Amino acid sequence: MAKDTIGTGAAAPTDAKGNGEAPTLNVMAQYVKDLSFENPGAPKSLGPREKAPAININVNVNANPLSETEFDVVLTLNAEAKNDQTVVFNVELVYGGVFRVANFPQEHMLPLLFIECPRILFPFARQIVADATRNGGFPPLLIDPIDFAQMFQQRMAEEKAKSEVSNQVN
Repeated sequence: MAKDTIGTGAAAPTDAKGNGEAPTLNVMAQYVKDLSFENPGAPKSLGPREKAPAININVNVNANPLSETEFDVVLTLNAEAKNDQTVVFNVELVYGGVFRVANFPQEHMLPLLFIECPRILFPFARQIVADATRNGGFPPLLIDPIDFAQMFQQRMAEEKAKSEVSNQVN
C-alpha cells in the first residue's frame, strides 16, 4: 500500500527538537472499522415523497496512540434521515487511519491528530457514506465539508469548562 506524506512546508533545516529532521505526517493505512446502513421502511420508503427528509448528522473524532510515533485516528459519522418521526434511513460509519507522526513539537500533537488527520480521512469517509445511501436506494448523501479546527476548539473549551467545574467542587 502506498503511503502519503505531509511535511510542514517549512524550509527550516531543523525542527523544534533540534535533531535536524523535518516534521512528517505519514498515512500508513486507512480502514472501515464499522459500516451500518438501515432502511427500515423499504421498499415503501423508496417511493416518491412530498418533501425531503430532515437529516441529522453527527461527527466525532478520537485518537489513540499505537506506539510512540503511530496513532489510530477514528472518524465517526452518523446520519439519520426522518420524515416527521419516521426513520427513512440511518447510516453509521466508523472510519480510521493509522498515522505515523515524527518530529512535531508536543504542543502541535493534539491539533495534528484532531484537525489535520480527520481532514485527510474525511473525503474518503464522505464517499463511503454517499455510496451507502445511494446503494440503499436514495440519492447519495454528500456531507458538507467539516471544520475540524472549530470542532477541536469547541472540544477543548468544553474540557476546560469541565475541569474548572471539577476544580471548584474540590
